[in-house]
Amino acid sequence: MQRDIHENHRIEIRLSGSGGQGLVLAGVILAEAMGVYEGKNVAQTQSYGPEARGGASRSDIVISDTEIHYPKTTQLDLLLSLTQESCDQYYRSLKENGILVVDSDKVRQLPSHKAFSLPFIKTAKEQAGTPVVANVVSLSAVAAIMELCPKESLLKAVLMRAPRGTEDKNRTACELGYEMGVEARRKMRERKYAFDH
Repeated sequence: MQRDIHENHRIEIRLSGSGGQGLVLAGVILAEAMGVYEGKNVAQTQSYGPEARGGASRSDIVISDTEIHYPKTTQLDLLLSLTQESCDQYYRSLKENGILVVDSDKVRQLPSHKAFSLPFIKTAKEQAGTPVVANVVSLSAVAAIMELCPKESLLKAVLMRAPRGTEDKNRTACELGYEMGVEARRKMRERKYAFDH
């Protein structure tokens, strides 16, 4: 029997990687998409390593239908890791049936065979024209894998935050990532390993 990821009314997500990959911004975008456009209660926190650029970086988002009494993550429903270091560091924070999503080029040693390994940075570079939007590609994939919100809500939040002149690249990144996530979720259902009791 499959467990609905939304049945607990609280979803905990961590976006992790290195400073400079735009994951704090991605967390803000997701919080806005869920809070402003989907009417959920949201708490978003962030943490940097010793160096802002190049050091470890993470953005945590708690999403709930009900009031959030504790705004920090305790057991992750989903962990996104764009570096090996962040995967190694935060994997233990995942729930037993939590989902691990990693960049396939940056995270080669997977702690679980259940991970989704997707080419976020490569896709951003080759199909959106710049690796800078890998944060939007990966965030959009996460939103689709978790079925958090329609693509339209996420895209509105992305475009609200996109620097002037980068709207087209960010729109492309959002669409590419969401498509990757939908496909990953379809495969997940076929493999029937996620969210099982």
